[in-house]
Amino acid sequence: MLALTLHALFLALAFGLRTIVHFAQTGSMGLRAFSQERTAAGRLGVLLLVAGGTVSIIGSVGRVATPKSEAFDFRWLRWSGAAIACGAIAMILVAQFTMGRSWRIGVDPEEKTELVTGGLFACVRNPIFSGMLAFWCGIALVAPNVLTIAAPFVAWLGVELQVRGVEEPYLLRVHGEAYRAYAARTGRLLPGIGKISLLASKRA
Repeated sequence: MLALTLHALFLALAFGLRTIVHFAQTGSMGLRAFSQERTAAGRLGVLLLVAGGTVSIIGSVGRVATPKSEAFDFRWLRWSGAAIACGAIAMILVAQFTMGRSWRIGVDPEEKTELVTGGLFACVRNPIFSGMLAFWCGIALVAPNVLTIAAPFVAWLGVELQVRGVEEPYLLRVHGEAYRAYAARTGRLLPGIGKISLLASKRA
């Protein structure tokens, strides 16, 4: 039940609360995932992200419905996973509110939003995605089984496709040199990892 409770908290805070606040501020729900550029990478990235989250929930339900495996039934492991999941939710919320009115789920190629580089974004370019992946890793420790362990890997593939195939090209097009300089000094999902060289971004 702990994993399912964490999932409910994740959905309520990371998606429900932020969407409500954004609507109150702007009159828009901020949902652009299905209006983004119709590239294969964009469509597959969204599909894999949704699949990863769904698989994690199904695995958590299965963990409740089936007897616990003695091999993984460690209290310290469960609570370590819960701490990671809660920390990940906090990270997502901080990053979302740092974005302010620029927050979106997905990309609308017709919009131009502010380039956010402060707070957690000074360390990594995609702290919301980093937090989501950390959350699903935490769930894998809370309720370890084949599905919950597979979930963050499936979601990571979706994140890579979404970021590399949709968001980075969009930001390079909209913000140009400012984004090139930012991407050259910050990692994609982890600090220092996934920097984009200025030369490579100019060729792209």
